Amino acid sequence: MRIFESIQSHFIRRILLIIFTFGLTISGVFAMADPENTHEETEELNVGELIFEHVLDAHDWHILTWKGHHVSIPLPVILYSPGKGLEVFMSSQFHHGHSGYNGYKLEDGNIVAEDGSAFYDLSITKTVAAIMISILLLCVVLITVGNAYSRNKGQAPKGIQSVIEPLVIFIRDDIAKPSIGEDYFRYMPFLLTAFFFIWINNMMGLIPIFPGGANVTGNIAVTLVLALFTFVITAINTNKQYWIHLFNMPGVPWWLKFPIPLMPIIEIFGVFSKPFVLMLRLFANITAGHMIILVFVSMIFIFGNMNMWVGYGTAVVSTLFSAAMLLLEILVAFLQAYVFTLLSAIYFGMAKVEEHH
Repeated sequence: MRIFESIQSHFIRRILLIIFTFGLTISGVFAMADPENTHEETEELNVGELIFEHVLDAHDWHILTWKGHHVSIPLPVILYSPGKGLEVFMSSQFHHGHSGYNGYKLEDGNIVAEDGSAFYDLSITKTVAAIMISILLLCVVLITVGNAYSRNKGQAPKGIQSVIEPLVIFIRDDIAKPSIGEDYFRYMPFLLTAFFFIWINNMMGLIPIFPGGANVTGNIAVTLVLALFTFVITAINTNKQYWIHLFNMPGVPWWLKFPIPLMPIIEIFGVFSKPFVLMLRLFANITAGHMIILVFVSMIFIFGNMNMWVGYGTAVVSTLFSAAMLLLEILVAFLQAYVFTLLSAIYFGMAKVEEHH
């Protein structure tokens, strides 16, 4: 019963957040009636720039734009070049790309050297900062749940433990055990880490205000690293029979192996295509969801720029569709974490090949 009460409370908070988000959207629509400044702002609205500003990485954390002024949180810029050595400063020195600093400038969100020289960019970007926040949050939540489990062993879970513990049991009993087999326990730390990391970042990406709103799992560099972890763990935890099956699959006619090694080529291609699909699926689904919601919201201002009353009418339709998409994204946030974890477990299990008789 406590589990359902906790989930219900979590769902109510999400609904309130959605109402708040679209309250901001509607307030933006009513701003179209302001003859002093909004007409000029709607004419300057660039939907493509708005969308890519949200889904791409940045060197500052943009909060809002008020009457042409950008309100953002500057992030540390860490650069190293053989000539200048290590340089550390805040991204506010670039003044949102309007000026350079110490021989560097911002171009399309990327730092470049004004003299064209090479350097290493080790900056704390928006995505990196969001990952740090989510890791801190995960550590606090999971350590708290672990300590509560140790103290209340044998008792019914309470509070946040009643939400996290069933998910851990679900991943163990319905994903790891059936997919991997008896050796499942050694993979549990990675599977749990991957699931909760993806899930928490998916959910935080739906929150429109700081510290949410970062498109972490919609960044292909992040999904690439996650997929590489799956690939490396699969490769180093397999056995000799796995590699034999790749190059000389039993039961396959010889003319598919020689003189043209057709089957080995297909099998080796599959080894690399599996993590590639993992990377692409997570990246594409999360990014597409964010872009669709932003397109719906942008339609309010596009049509409002044509006619104020058309903008009001569009606001109703766009708000309903966006609310439906946000609710769907809450489900997708869980499903994408589940699918990534499930496929990783399946790949781990497939790498355990028994000797063919």
